[in-house]
Amino acid sequence: MIAVAGTATTVAAAAMGLSMYDRDTIHLSRISADAVAHISEKFLLMSKAERAALPYMHEGRVDVISSGMLVLHRVMLATGSKEFVASEHDILDGIAWSQVTKR
Repeated sequence: MIAVAGTATTVAAAAMGLSMYDRDTIHLSRISADAVAHISEKFLLMSKAERAALPYMHEGRVDVISSGMLVLHRVMLATGSKEFVASEHDILDGIAWSQVTKR
């Protein structure tokens, strides 16, 4: 499974224990479903201030990251995905690429 956007990349940063957000390290990293479950549980137990203090946490994601992680984990369970590949490329990249490659 390939996962894009902030939840997936934040989970990847947490799973790798990054001391800062590093898109090059995060891109194409493989994160197990077990890691997602563990990190989700950990984040649910954190206060908002604790999540905000994480060096890789985007300020706009602090309030929603825990629910996003739960959704990600449920999708992984529903699809039988044992891991996801985090991508720093998202739908905007796909839209731009489709416009460039139109004939």
